[in-house]
Amino acid sequence: MTHHTYIAVEGPIGVGKTTLARILQEELHGQVLFEVFEENPFLSDFYADRARYAFQTQIFFLLSRYRQQHETVARLLGRGPLFADYLFAKDRLFAQLNLAGDELAVYEHVHAALGEQVIAPGLVIHLRATTDVLMNRIAVRDRPYERTMSRQYIDDLRVAYERFFADYDQGPVLNVDTTELNFVADAEDRRHMIGLVRSALQDGPYQQPLPTLEASLATSGAPSGPPHRLSDLQEMHRDGQRHGQTTDLFLDYLGLTEQVGALGSQLKRLWIPRLDETLAEAEGSPELRAQFRSALRDDLTGALSSLLRIANDAGIDLEEAYVEKMAVLE
Repeated sequence: MTHHTYIAVEGPIGVGKTTLARILQEELHGQVLFEVFEENPFLSDFYADRARYAFQTQIFFLLSRYRQQHETVARLLGRGPLFADYLFAKDRLFAQLNLAGDELAVYEHVHAALGEQVIAPGLVIHLRATTDVLMNRIAVRDRPYERTMSRQYIDDLRVAYERFFADYDQGPVLNVDTTELNFVADAEDRRHMIGLVRSALQDGPYQQPLPTLEASLATSGAPSGPPHRLSDLQEMHRDGQRHGQTTDLFLDYLGLTEQVGALGSQLKRLWIPRLDETLAEAEGSPELRAQFRSALRDDLTGALSSLLRIANDAGIDLEEAYVEKMAVLE
């Protein structure tokens, strides 16, 4: 815990930020910092009329979050590990979603000045879930001022969070999909969640680039910036080809089909225990499932490597193609 004594939990409304912060406090023996949002006098009016009350609501939140961060975080960190259920930087995410024009310009100016004086966490846990799951969780907790929230607003917020953390560069991020996780009532899901956090603190965050990749990109002539973009991975393979690694379109295709077959085998080992109670006892233990997931991780990595080489052979920028495809689907 010495290198990551300050952890912030983030994600869209209803994803379980506060709940996880409490669990981390209990399991990892630290202190907790909760966002103070119910004191915002404009909040209920904002949910009823977003356009009219957006600026007042956002500025109140910005100043309130800054005051809490500036006055509290340093003091609490002096006592031991700290777990917060929000990230100060995310305030800007909501502003860009709710404000425009001169109001957004004023907000950006104030946020930039205040943000320089706020301590950034050593690790951010980004919780994700589908819009339907978020709406269900919001309905279950039934806060009065959230009853008028539209599904479209929650969906816009979910997408905004995805984009925000795709470009977040102020520290490591642990991305966790909670759509099928219930770390409140399910003990195994709780252990799984804590295991991910412990692993991120010890070995580096989940879904972050490998150290060897960063070193490869440094000498490959790839564009500067975060080393985990898909275009950077393609450039790494191009650099290998420039340094003598052989590539062949047909062999890469055969490699892909081989990896897809291996993927099917690992997925079968993960799925069958869910359908058969006898096999669940034999193969459904956390230790064996962890082994299966490790093998699945290797097979997915191999399949991705083959895809990248095929895209290079065909002269296709996969990142650009993927973004264009998703835009069409949206």
